[in-house]
Amino acid sequence: MIFWISIAEFVVLVGLVLIRAVMLRKQGVKVILFGATDKSDFLLMPIVIFFIYTLVGLPLPYVLNHLVFNSAILKWCGAILCAAALVWFAAALNAFGKSFRVGIDEKTTDKLITTGLFAVSRNPLYVGFHIFFIGRLLIAPNLASLIILVFFAAVIHRQIIREEQFLKGHYGQEYEEYCGRIRRYL
Repeated sequence: MIFWISIAEFVVLVGLVLIRAVMLRKQGVKVILFGATDKSDFLLMPIVIFFIYTLVGLPLPYVLNHLVFNSAILKWCGAILCAAALVWFAAALNAFGKSFRVGIDEKTTDKLITTGLFAVSRNPLYVGFHIFFIGRLLIAPNLASLIILVFFAAVIHRQIIREEQFLKGHYGQEYEEYCGRIRRYL
């Protein structure tokens, strides 16, 4: 059962992004800018494919698939953590308003968002991703899940640094003051 819940949670995560992208596209906002400013963004694709491969339970070498522990309680805690991450993620998407993008929009004229979850974290979507993948590690506590978590954390941090550089240049002092008040993560 936890297997199907885990797959459903991932589908909801992807669905939230796609629904938001479609809603904004209808308003004339181009949301998907992934790889537009840096083609190295596409290095993320092999790990996404690997994640989906592991998520659906396809065979892995024993060393990657061997469970470090096998606790039903921790698996359920992981599923609950993923569900909480989805609620957080949805609230962050809502707080973004029309400013949500997948990638850096160098042509944006939107104002800096500092309300909603952005009053708690400068990167609430990424916090949601982190929580989601920690939950996934509890559901499938193996080396494959740990590799995915570490890789996504590194890629997300890299993206945050890139976005911060852009935001400093785009919003200047307003962004600097925001950074002084609100933490990068939590």
